Amino acid sequence: MKSIPHMAAITAAILLFIGSCLVAPGPVTAHCDTLDGPVIEDARIALEKGNVTPVLKWVKSDAEPEIRAAFDQALIERKSDQGTADMKFFEILVRLHRAGEGAPFSGLKPSGATEPVIAKADKALEIGSDTDLTETMSKHLTNGVNERFEHALQLREHKDESVEAGRRYVKAYVEYVHYVEGIHDRIAGKGGPHHEKAQERAPETHKE
Repeated sequence: MKSIPHMAAITAAILLFIGSCLVAPGPVTAHCDTLDGPVIEDARIALEKGNVTPVLKWVKSDAEPEIRAAFDQALIERKSDQGTADMKFFEILVRLHRAGEGAPFSGLKPSGATEPVIAKADKALEIGSDTDLTETMSKHLTNGVNERFEHALQLREHKDESVEAGRRYVKAYVEYVHYVEGIHDRIAGKGGPHHEKAQERAPETHKE
């Protein structure tokens, strides 16, 4: 059974992930469209073995016929130009996978484009332990809240000295509260990772 401190770290990690889905500027991204991500990893295995099965789990059932057809075509084209054939299949696979998540596809990203925390999430599954992952995410969450809290608290002491001082405080206050609110709303189920309205009203994410 996990210890209370470790459970607290896990809770904090979940909170950070939830918050980051809302507070990151622009469209939500994932590593499913990177050349070293898990989708492409399975695609490489499938093509080498000549068996489409490993990639079917990444798409909805209604997209399966298109994937099977694209896979068969890739196997044929690989005989003359393996690199081009593979990339063509990768793009089709990731596009359909993203569509199944309700997310846009803007092209494949190069290897190494995955956010470090996502790489840690994959690593945790590989080694069977989430200790490093939860400790890292807990640190980010703590820093994200603390940074906004301290800024708002400092300006709060001078908020009534002038109109400009008051406005500076209000700006900091709104950023602080929206950051916390974004995390809370995500826990409460008010929106998903592709919830555009939540993204529009959320502040920027904390970066280490």
